[in-house]
Amino acid sequence: MNGQNCCKDGHNCGPTKHLPVNHNPVAAAVTSHRHQIVGKNRGEESLAKSGRAFSSTAPQINNKTYLWARYNEMKRLVHDLIPPGVCNLLNPSTIYANNEVNLEEVDIYGFDYDYTLALYSSALDEMIYNKAREFLVQHYKYPEGISKYDYIPNFATRGLHYDIQKGLLMKIDAFHYIQLGTVYRGLKPVPDDEVMKLYGGSNHVPLHQVSGFYGKGPKMKQFMDVFSIPEMTLLAAANDYFISNDVEYDPVHLYKDVSDAIGMVHIKGYMYKWIMQDLEKYILRGDETYAVLHRLASHGKKLFLITNSPFSFVDKGMKYMVGKEWREFFDVVIVQADKPHFFNDCVKPFRRLDSNGDLQWDRIKSLNKGQIYKQYKRRWQGQLRSERKINLTQFGGVGHVQTDLADQNRGLA
Repeated sequence: MNGQNCCKDGHNCGPTKHLPVNHNPVAAAVTSHRHQIVGKNRGEESLAKSGRAFSSTAPQINNKTYLWARYNEMKRLVHDLIPPGVCNLLNPSTIYANNEVNLEEVDIYGFDYDYTLALYSSALDEMIYNKAREFLVQHYKYPEGISKYDYIPNFATRGLHYDIQKGLLMKIDAFHYIQLGTVYRGLKPVPDDEVMKLYGGSNHVPLHQVSGFYGKGPKMKQFMDVFSIPEMTLLAAANDYFISNDVEYDPVHLYKDVSDAIGMVHIKGYMYKWIMQDLEKYILRGDETYAVLHRLASHGKKLFLITNSPFSFVDKGMKYMVGKEWREFFDVVIVQADKPHFFNDCVKPFRRLDSNGDLQWDRIKSLNKGQIYKQYKRRWQGQLRSERKINLTQFGGVGHVQTDLADQNRGLA
């Protein structure tokens, strides 16, 4: 698991001590936080100057002992709730926090298919990268030298921002600050002082300068989904080629062409073909998927599946992971939904598919369990709701919650 040691006693967890072959720009962001942890020291210094002293007769709690006790208790609960073996697949050095949502109160659970119910191996990223690179050279007539750039695993991660006009890949935090040490031009890091000059002497990016900041703006693109990892790597490789060979180019044109090349891999169905030809190679596991769906359904929860992928592809993958009767878990199944446009599109009619995935011509008046539907009509969730207020949550399938769900939430309020 990416160099992680799996801990048994909960006391010696953490990554193994080795240097990655390929530098991840996000990892560099950690070092930038060292300069921000100064508030505590300043506070202690001011207390010393004031001459104040505090004492208490209350027994002192050993925070380390308390935290380890809480950790082991939560670990025990997790082992009781999820199937055996799954814990060994989790990264033991990762902190998972959720104090906002009580899943017990959720009545309806929605799932995307790709990278939600079906998790894919890193081999798929490399295949997407290679085919998009081929499109870039053969279809868009980019220099042949770009073909020499092989895929670099772990170079990028989801959540990074790309400055379309400057051709820079970087990490921007929730307060719109560029994390110094994470900015890359091509495959090479950009010095902090140069970054400051490029952005007017500050590493803060005002919201109005990148209108539509959350993945929608004309200047900044935030790569929020897992499919974006090959795209970021290809952008970096192409930028690196032009810079290294002193070839004049427009970063805006490069961004559009790489984006279109990546899109062609999906539109032409290459990804579906690769996965269907070798499910064992590309789909990581299925036992956990079955366990989650079975647990939710057995507790009376309503489930729906909504995906942009075609039925034949989803059907083969779900049979491989869950079994031939996988559709019995879901109250509604919608394929080729054209997300994220369905959040705002009220016009498209539903079409029913038969068991072979062929379109039927009957008018759809209600969504029935056991049927497969294509397209998406907004407010269809009302058919899953009763007169009382029901909580609904969806896993996967949205590029960025802040933007994609904004209008939809207003419609379901």
